[in-house]
Amino acid sequence: MTTATPLVERSATSRRRSPRNTLTRSSGLGLGIAVLWFSLLVLIPLCAVVVTAAEGGPQTFWNTITNDQTWAAIRLTVLMAAAVTVVNAIMGTLIAWVLVRDRFWGRGVLDVLIDIPFALPTIVAGLVLLSLYGTDSPLGIDVANQPSSVFLAYLFVTLPFVVRTVQPVLEELEGDVEEAAASLGASRLTTFRRVILPSLTPAIAAGAALSFARGVSEYGALVLLSGNLPFHTEVTSVRILGNIENNNLAAAGSVATLLLLISLTVIVLLDVLQRRVARRG
Repeated sequence: MTTATPLVERSATSRRRSPRNTLTRSSGLGLGIAVLWFSLLVLIPLCAVVVTAAEGGPQTFWNTITNDQTWAAIRLTVLMAAAVTVVNAIMGTLIAWVLVRDRFWGRGVLDVLIDIPFALPTIVAGLVLLSLYGTDSPLGIDVANQPSSVFLAYLFVTLPFVVRTVQPVLEELEGDVEEAAASLGASRLTTFRRVILPSLTPAIAAGAALSFARGVSEYGALVLLSGNLPFHTEVTSVRILGNIENNNLAAAGSVATLLLLISLTVIVLLDVLQRRVARRG
């Protein structure tokens, strides 16, 4: 009896830990349709971009990337998108906190206004930014044809991402855990760092990844305000369009492939970061 009991327990434990395939015929059909749809919309176009870049050969890819004007556009795009991502991670979390934890007049209006960058066509957003921050700015702020115009345009179009990923997580957090931490003598900062932040980190990382990816691909919101000046305000999306207009598809595919690799790298790094923070918390 004493020998059999541990064996039975280990057997039950192994059965619980072993993965079970719960895929039925109907769910398998749904999975196949989902994979096919995802492939048609995402995987196949991405592969086509990589194939287009490969058609020119390694030398064409290298010459395109190391071109002075192209490299300046890549550097400006990545640096501005990274800076905007950091700002959004902080300010987006703060805005989500205010919308969820505070009650004030106009809260509903502010909650709706957050989604305006989603609703506006990007070229309309560029016109709005040019009207407010161009040469005839009613605010007295003129950033037209300056690198800061790229930063401002990226901020505008990426604002909602972190807010909308963090907000539902905050709404589901129970206040009992925070009250328990406070009753044990934890300060507000310690409670936020050890209790709240680990729960928010996956959402912040997801929003930051979306913010960065959206930033490096932006075109319409900044094309009017930045002026697209080579070596100064020209970004990679404008550079890609220029290559396509010149019928240089291999060069356009090369720049697009590099942006794809950069975005994937940032997404993986943010995922690793949020896992480590959550584990420490």
